[in-house]
Amino acid sequence: MSDVGALQAVLAAEHATIYGYGVAGAVLRGSDRRYALAALNAHLRLRDRLVLMIRDRHAQPVSAQPAYGLPTPVTDLASARALAEHLEQGGAGTMWDLVAAAAPRSNLRALAIGWLSDSAVRAAHWGARQPLPGQPS
Repeated sequence: MSDVGALQAVLAAEHATIYGYGVAGAVLRGSDRRYALAALNAHLRLRDRLVLMIRDRHAQPVSAQPAYGLPTPVTDLASARALAEHLEQGGAGTMWDLVAAAAPRSNLRALAIGWLSDSAVRAAHWGARQPLPGQPS
């Protein structure tokens, strides 16, 4: 996969994650809601950065869909936290692909590793026992 293709995949995942945090945030309260809002803001900043990076590579960034399917209904605190965990782990999977697509010792690879780490921290916050995809728990 090219770095542009990998960036597009990360952007597509970010669009879905932003949507999902909107759904989860409607149910979360207190410190969970504040953490979700901080995570949402981080994802919005990452989305905007990805758009610029893709355009800098003379490609058209993938658009967000009007809506996304959720793995399960979000009806309470537990299901909202589970969705947030799912979103972070799904995004981390696309980050791994970007790490693999980026040239060794490149700025893009360093950025992707940082984004992967951020996603793993958020996934662990939401309860992931295996915050990095493919890693032993």
